[in-house]
Amino acid sequence: MRTQLPGTWFIRTSFICVVSTIVLVAGAATAHAHSFPEEETPSAGQTLPAPPVEVSIKFDAPIEHLFAKLEVDGPDGKNYAVGDPSFGDDTRTLAVKVGALPPGIYTVKWAVVGIDTHHTNGSYIFTVKGSGA
Repeated sequence: MRTQLPGTWFIRTSFICVVSTIVLVAGAATAHAHSFPEEETPSAGQTLPAPPVEVSIKFDAPIEHLFAKLEVDGPDGKNYAVGDPSFGDDTRTLAVKVGALPPGIYTVKWAVVGIDTHHTNGSYIFTVKGSGA
């Protein structure tokens, strides 16, 4: 018959609980690291009286610059983004200048890779009512 020292069961059980908690917390932090939009300008669904000169998205986690894409497609299917996207000093903001936007519905399409190496993408629309002229 095997005998255990007093308190061995308590120590072993406590150790297992502590390790399990650490694994769960680390897993939750890793899952949160995916980059998704936190704030858009213009906002998703927004109707503007005049066209913007820039479209920007702030993500909820840092993004890798090398793989980031941002385009602004007009009602005619043309991409109105001018040049490559620029990045904010916060490593979370992606922006692109846009050409003259005629009235219509625009689709902003984005694709990024977070610092956790996970790819995310999506799109949203905004509307321009006037020409701003």
